[in-house]
Amino acid sequence: MSKHIEKAKELRNNPGLHVNCAQTLLVAFADDLGMNEETAMKLGSNFGGGMKMGSVCGTITSGAMILGMFGMDDVKTLNLYYKKIKDTHDGLIYCADLLKRNAERGGQKKPHCDSMIYEAIGYIEEILQEKGLLKN
Repeated sequence: MSKHIEKAKELRNNPGLHVNCAQTLLVAFADDLGMNEETAMKLGSNFGGGMKMGSVCGTITSGAMILGMFGMDDVKTLNLYYKKIKDTHDGLIYCADLLKRNAERGGQKKPHCDSMIYEAIGYIEEILQEKGLLKN
C-alpha cells in the first residue's frame, strides 16, 4: 500500500476528524507538493460533494489539482486520468450521479467515497510514476 493511500485511510478512518474527498487527496499528497496539511485542508474545503452542489466529484477535481501541481497540465494526461475514472464508473463523474448509482446498487456513501479516493490515488500515482515524477 502506498504512503498516499495509507495517509488517506488514516484521515478517513479518524472518527474525530471530518475531511471531504477533495481534502483527503490533497492532504495525502501535501508533502509531495510542498504544502502543509492545513493549507491542503483549506484548499479542498469547498470541493467535496462536487463543489458542495453535486457537480464533478471532489476526488476527481482534487486529482486534477494534484496533477497540475506536478506540472501535468496537458489535455492528454488529464483526459487519461478522467478516462480511467469514467471507465470504472459507467462514464459518470458528477458526485450526485455517482452517489445515486451507488445507492441504487445498495451501497452506502462513506465506503463509496473512500473507494473513489483510493482509486484516484492509484491513478494519480500511476500517471506520475510513468512520467518519472513520483518514485515507487
